Amino acid sequence: MASIVRRSITNSPKLISILRFNRAVKTEFSRTISCTKSLKYSDDNLQTNFPGSQSSYTKKLDFIRPETLDSIPVYHVMNRGGQIMDESQDPCLDEQTVLKMYRSMTMMNTMDRIMYESQRQGRISFYMTNYGEEATHVGSAAALDDRDIVYAQYREAGVLMWRGYPLSSFMNQCYGNSDDLGHGRQMPVHYGSKELNFFTISSPLATQMPHASGAAYALKRAGADICVICYFGEGAASEGDAHAAFNFAATLDAPVIFFCRNNGYAISTPTSEQYRGDGIASRGVGYGMNTIRVDGNDIFAVYNTVREARKICVEQSKPILIEAMTYRLGHHSTSDDSSAYRSVDEVNYWDKEDHPIGRLRAFMINKGWWDMDKEKSWMKEARQQVMEGFQAAEKLKKPSPTQMFLDVYDKPPKRLQQQLNEMKQHVEQYKEHYPTETFEKFH
Repeated sequence: MASIVRRSITNSPKLISILRFNRAVKTEFSRTISCTKSLKYSDDNLQTNFPGSQSSYTKKLDFIRPETLDSIPVYHVMNRGGQIMDESQDPCLDEQTVLKMYRSMTMMNTMDRIMYESQRQGRISFYMTNYGEEATHVGSAAALDDRDIVYAQYREAGVLMWRGYPLSSFMNQCYGNSDDLGHGRQMPVHYGSKELNFFTISSPLATQMPHASGAAYALKRAGADICVICYFGEGAASEGDAHAAFNFAATLDAPVIFFCRNNGYAISTPTSEQYRGDGIASRGVGYGMNTIRVDGNDIFAVYNTVREARKICVEQSKPILIEAMTYRLGHHSTSDDSSAYRSVDEVNYWDKEDHPIGRLRAFMINKGWWDMDKEKSWMKEARQQVMEGFQAAEKLKKPSPTQMFLDVYDKPPKRLQQQLNEMKQHVEQYKEHYPTETFEKFH
């Protein structure tokens, strides 16, 4: 009878499972005890093994306080008097390259003055100047390959100017006339050029940043020997798109240069109200990107920085974050009055004491490449060129209203054709209410 009971117990599947589990637990416990006895713990070896960090252990309960950390330094090459402070950092650019830099900066400055006044006179609807930030445009553009892809915000006209975008194209876009590549569909200063690898600017802040990360990743997958540069302001860095772009670029090792123009203000909001950390550069370190802060009013420092950043992007397929410290001398746009939130004395200081054009001019004079006679002659010529482009653009008619229905579909669907016909009939019936003579004819 006893043997039958033992046999029935032994053959019970549930009991067999319990016995096996107990034996496994006993074996694992013995192994743990054995390993514990063999390990030697030392305060000298406190490296963690967590997959999400590269840290060491500490016995101190100590929060990191941002105010106790050193700020990221600002790299510069040339002082305010136009003198190179460390000869090893001199980019050694030839005279013609430096002259092109200066002429691009001053031509843009001249264009800004004339176009700003034209908006005030009601000739165009909107404009944004680049006063004070010229070195960030031209210095960075000069260090790039013209094949590199540019995603801009709306204050990078100098990049296009360096690459040869004609004055007539600037004017046509701002006027939205029949020669405007965008057919008058965009606000002024929303430039774009397929030939110059410059993606058309979009009004909403930071939307170009995830696009730049994706484009750079595509270049990496294709094995291309070029990179992407993405311009944005410190205000745009507060958008969620900026953080998504940083994280994608860092984790995918995308060859993209994030170029932040920290000009002190996001429309009417000073940096002191935008963030509490150490500027925008500190975010690059947080996302695991190579990062640098540069004097954005020093064109040679900007040039050196972008040239080295491009090298890292192309050769190592790594993203870079550059924070260029500069100052926005003009209003945010023609829709803004900056005197409402900053003092005239503050603006005058940056205009007279630390202007990027004045600094480069001093360098050229020190070299014997420039003098006041050349300055007067060039400024007269620059104004004449801008005025010629301005006057030509103003005389052209607006694009045909038909353009509103094109460039979306290869063959416009019936509903769009119907809407076009209805619009034509409406305008013809009430033409006294529409300035049809200022537009190209329907076609």
